Amino acid sequence: MRLHRNLVFAVIDALNLIFNEGEYADKVVQKVLKYDKRWGARDRGFIAETTYEMVRYKRLYAEIAEVKAPFSRPELFRMWAVWAVLKGIELPDWKQIEPTPERRIKGKFDELSKIRKYREAVPDWIDELCAKSLGDKLWTKELEALNKKAEVILRTNTLKNTKEQLRNALKKEGIETEPIKGYPLALRLPERANVFVTEAFKNGLFEVQDASSQLVAELLDVKPGQRVVDTCAGAGGKSLHLAALMENKGQLIAMDIYGSKLKELKRRARRNGAHNIEPREIDSTKVYKKLYGSADRVLIDAPCTGLGVIRRNPDTKWKLQPDFLDKITKTQQEILRNYSKIVKNGGKLVYATCSILPQENSDQVTSFLASDEGKEFKLVKENKVYASKSGYDGFYMALLEKSNQQ
Repeated sequence: MRLHRNLVFAVIDALNLIFNEGEYADKVVQKVLKYDKRWGARDRGFIAETTYEMVRYKRLYAEIAEVKAPFSRPELFRMWAVWAVLKGIELPDWKQIEPTPERRIKGKFDELSKIRKYREAVPDWIDELCAKSLGDKLWTKELEALNKKAEVILRTNTLKNTKEQLRNALKKEGIETEPIKGYPLALRLPERANVFVTEAFKNGLFEVQDASSQLVAELLDVKPGQRVVDTCAGAGGKSLHLAALMENKGQLIAMDIYGSKLKELKRRARRNGAHNIEPREIDSTKVYKKLYGSADRVLIDAPCTGLGVIRRNPDTKWKLQPDFLDKITKTQQEILRNYSKIVKNGGKLVYATCSILPQENSDQVTSFLASDEGKEFKLVKENKVYASKSGYDGFYMALLEKSNQQ
């Protein structure tokens, strides 16, 4: 493999912004890929994949390179040299690359690979917390699965086409896809491709959405003509799925505390042809209190640690702080108790997170059902999705039903 200086320098720039400036990896990669319009798909792939892999294994590479954050530019090059040696890539004769003891790097890698927190590159506190919460055996398997590169998964937009029609449309544009058993609207790409530049995407025939995430809207059991409220809608991935399941009939209120995310949802809804979505910014408690007792279905896709989706967002594990779990579990319980009041008698509620921690998941549901606000609800079904078992993102979802009694 021949290394091009400008591509490696772009990776070093990206790592500096992510590790030292605290910027988000996905935004940084997008920014860095715009450096040179002449870069082809292979060049861009090298930058994106190398950056993500180095973010994923930051702790391991830093330990082998014997460097500590904040990393100077020469130290980032040392980490990159470790990555290259372990990949079997011949190091170029550049002044930025110091003499690199390849045998020592490989020896140190063999030694550290015996210790989970180094092998899978995770902070001590996350390793200890998850091992205690999930058990050592499950956490070891889960962590390994969460370090694998996430596949590109599409969700068919049934407002505009069927899964077969989408497959044919993408095939005409040179993109092969495969259905996934047990996921009615999902297609996976055996080979990565930039699907966002396709006509199929521009025409709203699909959204990019992990297979596990697609299970959430399905669980809510929506019907055309109902009033449905997505309480933490964000940019609307699940709202768009719900609109399609409702066949554009009825009212879908998509709420969020961030108006900027709802603007993005409006844009996506136009592209998807989803006409029954009504975005509402939560700028005061009145916004959701007005809806109490009025909805057939309510989705609470709660804010969480995101520990189930670190395949996609590997920088999450370096950005999370130990006190965040306490704060977010309090927020989750408040959200659950407040927004559950939107469900009318006989209605249904789904509580979901993209976390694998019981503290954010089944523990929250148990606590809610024991509260005054939760006493009229019963747990119908819960689904704990682990990356090590499903091959997709880690997720949790619980379906609750409210009693029909007045």
